[in-house]
Amino acid sequence: MAKTDFFSGGGPEGAGEVPLVPGGLGREQAVSRLLALEERGELDAEHVRLVASSAGVSLKTVRRWLEVGREGRTGPVERDRFRITDELHGQLVAWCGNAAAVHRDLVAETERARAEGRQVPDVPSLATLHRAIRLDLNPGQRAALAGGERARRRHDVHLRRPRQWRNACWEADHKHIPVEVLLDGKLVFPWVTWFIDCATGAVPGAAITPHQPSRDAILAALRIALSRDEDPTGQYGPIGGLPSLVRIDRGADFLSATVADALGHFAVPVQDLPAYRPDLKGSIENLNRCAQKMFFASLPRYTHAPSLRLRPGARGKGADKAAPLSFAEFVRLLLEWITWWNTEHTSQALGGLPPLEAWRADPTPIEDVDRALLHRYTLADDGRTRTLTASGVRFNKRYYVGEWMHGEAQAGCKVRVRFIPHHDHEIEVYDAASGKYLGPAHPSDAATPEQRRAHRRRKASEKRRLAKALAAASRHTRDRYAAVTEAEAPRRLGALSAAEAERVAERERLSDAADLALPDLIPPAAPPDHWATPASLRAKCRPAEPSGGAGDDERGVEQ
Repeated sequence: MAKTDFFSGGGPEGAGEVPLVPGGLGREQAVSRLLALEERGELDAEHVRLVASSAGVSLKTVRRWLEVGREGRTGPVERDRFRITDELHGQLVAWCGNAAAVHRDLVAETERARAEGRQVPDVPSLATLHRAIRLDLNPGQRAALAGGERARRRHDVHLRRPRQWRNACWEADHKHIPVEVLLDGKLVFPWVTWFIDCATGAVPGAAITPHQPSRDAILAALRIALSRDEDPTGQYGPIGGLPSLVRIDRGADFLSATVADALGHFAVPVQDLPAYRPDLKGSIENLNRCAQKMFFASLPRYTHAPSLRLRPGARGKGADKAAPLSFAEFVRLLLEWITWWNTEHTSQALGGLPPLEAWRADPTPIEDVDRALLHRYTLADDGRTRTLTASGVRFNKRYYVGEWMHGEAQAGCKVRVRFIPHHDHEIEVYDAASGKYLGPAHPSDAATPEQRRAHRRRKASEKRRLAKALAAASRHTRDRYAAVTEAEAPRRLGALSAAEAERVAERERLSDAADLALPDLIPPAAPPDHWATPASLRAKCRPAEPSGGAGDDERGVEQ
């Protein structure tokens, strides 16, 4: 083991140097300045006093710096001390930061080398090793020795994105809620999927599930977030619309083809962030943290509450024995908290305004989504074109029927199916050619009595409509004749006599003459001069006749 393994070596990358001489941080610059003044003959006692006062040393120390500087050295002497080399840093990582174990290995290696007859330096003390670790490794590197990358990231410094406008960017995430709720006699941990507007901190939509969410929860939350309700008493109020960007992590559900297709139809790009980088989506992570501290911690059966249990996860005498909330009650409370967050919770970043007030104060225009398109593109589509048969539409090995199939579409039509993932009780059917929404469909073998009655009523209605159309057609196309009592040709009923036919022809000629009339052939008279008449309208009028002549008097006498 060479001496350079312990001494006078550079530490690992990022290791800092600590000055060992008072005033070492600015000594080089100060000495260089004083030497330059001395060379020009301008150095005096005032300059030396100023440097000593600024560096926090005595005048004698500054004069000694000048004497050493005249010899060519302006900085402090680097002391030969024990340093953490890359090899020692690797040993510390192998021992998870156990400096005592590394020191024992160094002592054992030194003894083996001396037993083999090699000359090696003495091993420094354990206190010296600890001091070198503090000097050569920063806090993040020291935390990483025992906790790894997760512990090192706690010491990272993160940037903040510039403040933008409403709907400029949304962030979305799942949140596992550490609260036990009761569902069908079982205790479950619910999940919430929500979106947040990064500029105002407003929550435009959320969906809660009693299990780990999938595409159906994401589409439900997205459908609520994209829609808007101008009613101020609504769940989310006017918050919503089309965002310019959506940031998510690399979860398989968020990056599924269904979500990409739903946002792609509205030309909304999705930015997939690297995994395990919560600092890149700080708005939604802050919402998760605030919800846990401000709401979830106050609920019964909160699993992260302080307790006397020694074993993690054990539910013994110190466990929370409070009655759990039902899932429906928990959803109601969570939605009330989201409303409070949007309308009453204030933020220093928003100037003391709640998110809803900051949203309304932003003059950025909002682009709304057509509800028909929203209903269509926030459903999953397997991309297949199906044929409507007499049994209905076949989907997932089952036939689906709807009452509209008796009028809007008939067997043989090509349709497309859209659906909510994992919800096989109903599908939505669209025309394959035009994309027109036809209606919902339900499994034909599991129809409720109300659905069966609706099918029968629709069938009867279509039958009556067809009978009415056939009756009307028969009246217009079939000739009827009067009954006869003698051997003669029957007379056609509804036929016109010669006089009636002549009158009908005369009315037709008069109507044709009325159509040929030209009511605008003679222009109207000019309005009085004191009227405010546009010049374009006055140009279309005939000029006014002169008044005040003898003819007027004669006409007046005659009248």
